[in-house]
Amino acid sequence: MTMSVPENISGSGGKEEESEDESEILEESPCGRWQKRREQVSQGNVPGIESAYLAMDTEEGVEVVWNEVQFSDKKVFKSFEERIREMFENLMQVEHPNIVKFHKYWLDMRESRARVIFITEYMSSGSLKQFLKKTKKNHKTMNVKAWKRWCTQILSALSYLHSCDPPIIHGNLTCDTIFIQHNGLIKIGSVWHRLFVNVFAEAIHGNVHQHRDEVRNQHFFAPEYGMAGDDYAIDIFSFGICALEMAVLEIQANGDNAVSKEAIDHAGHSLEDPLMREFIQSCVLTEAKTRPTAHDLLFHRVLFEVHSLKLLAAHCFINNQYLLPENCVEEKTKSFDPNGVMAEINHRDRPGVHLKYSHVSPLELDKFLEDVKNGIYPLMNFASQRPHPIPRALSLSQEQMETVKTPTPEPQETETRKVVQIHCNLEANEEGTRSHLSLFLKMDDRLHRQLSCDVLPSDTPKDLASELVHHAFISEEDCEKLACFLEDALCKHWSGTSTSPTAMAVMY
Repeated sequence: MTMSVPENISGSGGKEEESEDESEILEESPCGRWQKRREQVSQGNVPGIESAYLAMDTEEGVEVVWNEVQFSDKKVFKSFEERIREMFENLMQVEHPNIVKFHKYWLDMRESRARVIFITEYMSSGSLKQFLKKTKKNHKTMNVKAWKRWCTQILSALSYLHSCDPPIIHGNLTCDTIFIQHNGLIKIGSVWHRLFVNVFAEAIHGNVHQHRDEVRNQHFFAPEYGMAGDDYAIDIFSFGICALEMAVLEIQANGDNAVSKEAIDHAGHSLEDPLMREFIQSCVLTEAKTRPTAHDLLFHRVLFEVHSLKLLAAHCFINNQYLLPENCVEEKTKSFDPNGVMAEINHRDRPGVHLKYSHVSPLELDKFLEDVKNGIYPLMNFASQRPHPIPRALSLSQEQMETVKTPTPEPQETETRKVVQIHCNLEANEEGTRSHLSLFLKMDDRLHRQLSCDVLPSDTPKDLASELVHHAFISEEDCEKLACFLEDALCKHWSGTSTSPTAMAVMY
């Protein structure tokens, strides 16, 4: 079902009346945090979603999207309830800076029909399709640097999804389900597409809408889409078409008909850069097995570059920011002498180069760090952290799903890696009634975990360590070791009278 934004009413009085009507609160979440408004929004025509409304997050003070999935029969809904909860719980663990955030979900059976309501991030700047249309309308061409940055962000998200266990296949990647923020940040929406199509298609009230059903979007889908055994390669094909549209702004269709293969070939041949052309052609190969993976594409010559020391340092800073005091960048830059030399390059045959602190703008540095934190400049040639386990329904094909009659409980995940280094930081609140614990665990495979929570004086180190084992953050063998470390840190912290942070570190 296609969502549409209400049309404007002519006249200033009409606009004010419309604005008041649209901001009217229709419903609240059980916890009271999310407030549904009357205004409907379009966020990529997600299949199975009967209604999508603008809503307010009263805690963060930002707008979000209130999505509703109607089930035709309460008995059918009851039979799916356990699987719904399991899958939505797992969806909430999908977290990547280039994927639209899934905030919360709940089930509602108070009305005549059963509903699943879930809250997602609101992409106010619109879809990539809308941006490309505006760019073409203004008679502008696509900037190559922007194209590379967008491709890198999309592939970073796809690489994350495909590396999950089991892999998440998006299955609905088009320029309508990719969103662009005002700062250039790209986000993929409709990640839960496969869930609705594969699991709940027959149970959902009304027709399950797919982008593939629309003539104008059929060219985004691989030839093998929907067949038994289709895999992540269908997302690579869709990405290739998106990359082509980003480069040429629009692939011309013949009136209302679907975009033809000839039109796609013509658009590809119009690209002047041979590397860009080769990159896109490798994505849209007819044989699925010959297409590269998202990870491979990040290393293609047209995209790959050796990361600058500045970018590596920024990622290191962001990843360990919890260990540093607030506003540390601002405070540190204030303490520097603007005329002080922070680096110099000496040459034998000519004068050397002195780089002074005054050459670096604190405002530009803050903006760069914010962009890195938001995901605009992902690292593409480093191993990512282990993904969370994801429900199988997101990755199986339609035919495979038909063989899955009941969900099989998955064995609980356990951590097998050893902790080789521990850092912790404890900071008491103003009243001194509780403290915030930040824990950094370096594992034996050189990856690490960053954990934080509030602790009370009544919390014991053994209970805290056991909880980490229970949630598979550390192995059973490391429980006693971590408990001893926390006991030392907490004793040192609680025995002090100051609210200053307490820091400790130990290596094994």
